[in-house]
Amino acid sequence: MGNRLKPLQNQVIVITGASSGIGLVTARMAAQRGAKLVLAARNEEALSQLAEEIRSKGGHATYVVADVGKEEDVNHIADVAIAQFGDFDTWVNNAGVSIFGFCREVTIPDMKRMFDTNFWGVVYGSRAAVKHFGERKSTGALINVGSFLGDRAAPVQSTYSASTLLHK
Repeated sequence: MGNRLKPLQNQVIVITGASSGIGLVTARMAAQRGAKLVLAARNEEALSQLAEEIRSKGGHATYVVADVGKEEDVNHIADVAIAQFGDFDTWVNNAGVSIFGFCREVTIPDMKRMFDTNFWGVVYGSRAAVKHFGERKSTGALINVGSFLGDRAAPVQSTYSASTLLHK
């Protein structure tokens, strides 16, 4: 017997990196299908606008300003989801940053910052989601959005490629 997820319209979905790109489009599409959303990113203005957009169309959304490179911020996202909606069913690790530049040109602090987001953000998000699913003793979905460059390195994005290998 396989585990089944709730229908999308009955789910609470956490999306990191929800202020732009794939996260923004995913949030809009999930809201259109009736999911309740917890939107997370560093850009409060973009998150606020997105949450208001969703609510103005009859949807349910809250947001959390968070840096996924900090474990305490990621745990706060989970706490807000549970406080606001009582639960969450799907966690989407989507937040990511890239750096363009040859390996010797990019500073070590910039590389570390990118790894904090792209690698550790996925680790922290995965741990928060799995912990919650285990505590509630029911199935949930964990989605880690990856990058083509995790399989194919590009000369000016070598550090980014290495930071996305976890997503395979």
